[in-house]
Amino acid sequence: MKKLFRAMLSELQQGRNVVLCSIIASSGSTPRGTGAKMAVFEDGSTLGTVGGGAVEYHTELLAREIHKTRHSQSKGFLLTKNDVADIGMICGGAVTVYFQFLDAAKPETTALISHILTLLQTNANSWLILAMRDGCIWSMGTYDEKNGLQYTDALTLEQLQPMLQNRAVLQQGPLSFYIEPLVVAGTVYVFGGGHVSQELVPVLSHVDFRVVVFEERPEFCTKERFPTAVDTVLGNFANIGEKIEIKPCDYVVIMTRGHMADRTVLAQALKAHPAYVGVIGSRKKIAKTNELMWEAGLTKEDTDRVHAPIGLAIGAETPAEIAISVAGELIAFRAGLEA
Repeated sequence: MKKLFRAMLSELQQGRNVVLCSIIASSGSTPRGTGAKMAVFEDGSTLGTVGGGAVEYHTELLAREIHKTRHSQSKGFLLTKNDVADIGMICGGAVTVYFQFLDAAKPETTALISHILTLLQTNANSWLILAMRDGCIWSMGTYDEKNGLQYTDALTLEQLQPMLQNRAVLQQGPLSFYIEPLVVAGTVYVFGGGHVSQELVPVLSHVDFRVVVFEERPEFCTKERFPTAVDTVLGNFANIGEKIEIKPCDYVVIMTRGHMADRTVLAQALKAHPAYVGVIGSRKKIAKTNELMWEAGLTKEDTDRVHAPIGLAIGAETPAEIAISVAGELIAFRAGLEA
């Protein structure tokens, strides 16, 4: 999303208008879900996607018209059997796309997009807010815990609070609200710089996780090995608190070079109470690890919080496949689909 808003800001700063197309509701079998975005620029070029196929084709056509009319609007699309056949899906669905005209001549538009980009670059919870009346935007703004409501007075914090979730929310009425998380706070600490970590880190970075790699071995803890990580930390697995502070919003992924190191890190991580803890390994290894954790004074409630073996059960075997299964589990957890 950062790439999308960075490109939009560049266009606006150069005096060129942008139409931002966002899926604000979807049902049935659709290629992309709520929150998918595509920018259509004045020259007809695009960035991002709302799913390809018929929906994207008609979205592009309408966005070009909106460049001429300069009026934001929403539009529903119903995918027929022929449409879904073109994109390899089984049955039909429906999506609602909101087309937002961003006027480069208005300084507040550029300021808002710049503000959104700033929020996307921080590790703090933030949300995008659209207030709509009769299918047209009434106001657009943001909310984050440091600055509160910005660029909109369409609702109070009391009204907004129930809609601040880890997934997009559409509340319909005479004045409708679409609330979408921009950033779900938390750093993913990956302990171990081996082959699976090397496959996992770029995948997590690509889906907007903030990733830090922690290793004991200097040759496995370099920026060259993990170019997409925000940091690589060379430290001692026996004393991770010397170099990092794990917070309640963070994720801990443990995949060191050996069982003993995994257990050493896990014991410390559980005491920090992060949002998510996952450990790589077989069920037999995990059972033995749990026994050792209990002997060390941790409770069954503590060990029950651990996702082990880590990752979704997709039959993953290779480092690349394991990385996909772990990334999938973290995405589901971030979206509130897994506890």
